[in-house]
Amino acid sequence: MLKSRAMCPAESATRCDRFGKSYFIILTEWQILNYQADKRPAVKNMSRSHKLMLLFLAVSILSISALAESNYSVNLTADKFLGNYLVNQSGFALYYFSDDGSAGGISTCYDDCASKWPPFYAQTLTVPDSLRTVDFATITRTDGSKQTTFKGWPLYLSSRDEAPGDIFGNGREDNLWHIVDPQDQPQLF
Repeated sequence: MLKSRAMCPAESATRCDRFGKSYFIILTEWQILNYQADKRPAVKNMSRSHKLMLLFLAVSILSISALAESNYSVNLTADKFLGNYLVNQSGFALYYFSDDGSAGGISTCYDDCASKWPPFYAQTLTVPDSLRTVDFATITRTDGSKQTTFKGWPLYLSSRDEAPGDIFGNGREDNLWHIVDPQDQPQLF
């Protein structure tokens, strides 16, 4: 933003910003003047659809910023086909293993299984208001490492997921691996 109104080419401006050689001057709430040193100023009255696009863009930018600054160790995200599911703080899907149900909440995934399905552990658990901390706990695996559970189910990541939002582990290995839908996940014990 310009520090001196004398530097602004429009006297009636309520705000005047300079980016490179261009000045973006706000005359009224929805009028923007784009002034360039080598061109004549042009006032544009924004149509309703442009106003809505600008508002959507601003909300999107703020939402992305809020997500990027999230410090939750477990969060909730959604897929248009599968619905809501749990993710870690980096946005990677968390899974449960159906075979752990018959073991009473003790992890049955070790060695080669654990290299494909790394156990998830959050040393300090932080969750958004849409999740309940009482649904989470920590278990000690037989190898001595810790693992976070949700409703008694040990949580895992998938080595197939390469980026946040991937859910390539869902339904794998004879449909034994599943993303965790917090609303539909049964209490194990």
